[in-house]
Amino acid sequence: MSGVAYKLVDRAEWAAAQEAGAYAGSAVDRADGYIHLSNADQLVETARRHYAGRTGLMLVTVDLHPLGDALKWEASRGGALFPHLYAPLPVAAATHERPLSVDAGGVMHFDDGAPGWP
Repeated sequence: MSGVAYKLVDRAEWAAAQEAGAYAGSAVDRADGYIHLSNADQLVETARRHYAGRTGLMLVTVDLHPLGDALKWEASRGGALFPHLYAPLPVAAATHERPLSVDAGGVMHFDDGAPGWP
């Protein structure tokens, strides 16, 4: 499994997490009991399925190594293994943050003007 995963987060929620030191997850994450993460191969489809038409997002790159046993790789969409975090996400585990929006067609557009994903 990869040592890095990604989380699409509402900018205001991420700003609050930075102040608190940890991200407790979105409403969907909290309802499911874990924080949904995606690996590099899963991110584009995650954006398309769950974030189409959304603005004011952050793409947060997460170092998985410090998450320990709270991180589980579990079968989800089509049987693919997804990283699920059964604890708040420590802001210190974020190695990079990038502002973006996802258009109605599910394509990510980065606000910093740099080339898209990957």
